[in-house]
Amino acid sequence: MKNVWLIGLVFVLASCGGGKIEGEKTFNYQGSQHQQGRIDYTETPPVGGLHNPVWQNCGVYDQPIANEYAVHSLEHGAVWITYRPDLPSAEVDKLKALVDGRGHTLLSPYPNLPSPVVVSAWNRQLSVENADDKRLERFLEAYESGSQAPERGASCSGGMGDTL
Repeated sequence: MKNVWLIGLVFVLASCGGGKIEGEKTFNYQGSQHQQGRIDYTETPPVGGLHNPVWQNCGVYDQPIANEYAVHSLEHGAVWITYRPDLPSAEVDKLKALVDGRGHTLLSPYPNLPSPVVVSAWNRQLSVENADDKRLERFLEAYESGSQAPERGASCSGGMGDTL
């Protein structure tokens, strides 16, 4: 009977999305560090650190957005899905459907990405080869308005809405 209970517990934990997502990278940036102007970041796209005092409005963009504003949105609990500008439109449409109706997500093209699609949250990042990768949805579920964000639940509107 104990074995049945243990198997059930493992199933419940697995279905809740507990644990690190395969291929996920973690970082250790502190929040609340504002700076005006252009900032050089270590990761592409960035996952934390210094950022503009104004955040990027969450939503879908068809042009690249500034790192400095997007990082501030990550601090508020946003998840930022970026894709190579040459990603086929059918793939982009799948990404749009994935974020449709979510309040704390950004979607934008991003030149020179290390893989076709990269999804980022504060101190978290995952690179995937296509929009069908099931880890994308798991990442969104785990980190949109997640506890890793220093200012979790802060606004994702009323900020910057411009593109580059």
